[in-house]
Amino acid sequence: MEEKRLGARGLLLVGLTLFSLFFGAGNLIFPSGIGAMAGVHTWPAVAGLAVSAVGLPVLGVVAVSRAGGMDALAGRVHPAFARAFTVAVYLAIGPCLAIPRTATTSFEMAVPPFVGEGAPVALLRLVYSLVFFAAALALALRPEKLTDRLGKILCPVLVGLIVVTFAASLLNPLEGYGPAGGEYLTHPAVRGFLEGYQTMDTLAALAFGIVIAVNLRARGVEKPGAVVRSTAWAGVIAGVLLLAVYCMLAHVGALSGGAMPNPADGAEALTNAAGLLFGTGGRVLLAAIFLIACFNVCVGLISSCGTYFHGICPRLGYRTWAVLFAVVSMVISNAGLAQILAVSAPVLGALYPVAIVLIALSFFQRRLEGHRWVYPVAVLFTGVFSVLFALRDAGLPLGFLDGLPLAAVGLGWVLPALVGTVLGLLCSGRRR
Repeated sequence: MEEKRLGARGLLLVGLTLFSLFFGAGNLIFPSGIGAMAGVHTWPAVAGLAVSAVGLPVLGVVAVSRAGGMDALAGRVHPAFARAFTVAVYLAIGPCLAIPRTATTSFEMAVPPFVGEGAPVALLRLVYSLVFFAAALALALRPEKLTDRLGKILCPVLVGLIVVTFAASLLNPLEGYGPAGGEYLTHPAVRGFLEGYQTMDTLAALAFGIVIAVNLRARGVEKPGAVVRSTAWAGVIAGVLLLAVYCMLAHVGALSGGAMPNPADGAEALTNAAGLLFGTGGRVLLAAIFLIACFNVCVGLISSCGTYFHGICPRLGYRTWAVLFAVVSMVISNAGLAQILAVSAPVLGALYPVAIVLIALSFFQRRLEGHRWVYPVAVLFTGVFSVLFALRDAGLPLGFLDGLPLAAVGLGWVLPALVGTVLGLLCSGRRR
């Protein structure tokens, strides 16, 4: 039987689908916020963001495809670690943080600006979340159709709206870029890299491989090698789109920060820019961008989480898991955006370094064959120190960590990761 391969159009559609799954609330907020805060240092900051929010997610998609899934990749450490880490990632990008954030962020941009002061915001949020998750669940119940529904329809609309906003900023450059502030004044690239954690895309990349594989098989690509190659190309396409959109949003954010300095966050920077560029119609445009982006990601995350948990607990059907995650996410989303973001920072600070090390080691797998202790020791050192730094950032008195190299810029886990890798090689002895 001849191996089926997707043509250029098919790969483009799958790449657009992956872009839609990645591109949500954080992908809108953080590039814009970086531009507003970095000002004249926007482009070094965007370079850092590109590494953590474009390069690492693309490499993550490829790494998972080559390994045969996130369980297989994390299983190179230990089977028990694989289960615990994978479940933690799915819960973080699923019902505990990312899925509720899609509804809460889109609500903040699409409803309060139009109802005025004194409106029953809590009641409106509840009604909005019910409608939002019901619609997302309806699409997520057919994961094999995501390429047709997201790639062909919603993704082009989303990109088109962002391009319109960017084009308007070129025609009306406002006051130009403002001055750099905070850590963007001294090390903008590192700050941009760390802000990329908040997009959650590197963690999501480890999970979305399941959905992309389902869509590829639905289009007739069955052989493992072909699935890996097609997934890699889809990752490259999604990465190019992400980088282009990040650059556009950062430029708009930098102009917004120059005209109206010190916004609270990227959402406010975009709101200011939309108002300056389009007047009252700008709010409608911005609400549409946030709604489509957040809805796309919500559908993909419900589908990914439902597929994974059905795999490890098949007694509950995929649809049951999807409904469960939609309901739980709806409840958590009503806690509000500020509470969700407050919890997400330390959780992502603990998980992200481990994910980065797993992805990095996977590209040296051939050289590491027979060195059985490299993955366990490297991940142990990385995980211990990333958790300690997350606890310190959450308020625990762990000042001794400040003496580690790069701790001052939020990368104190790097040296322990390198030490763990070297010790793992030494403990493994000669390659067998």
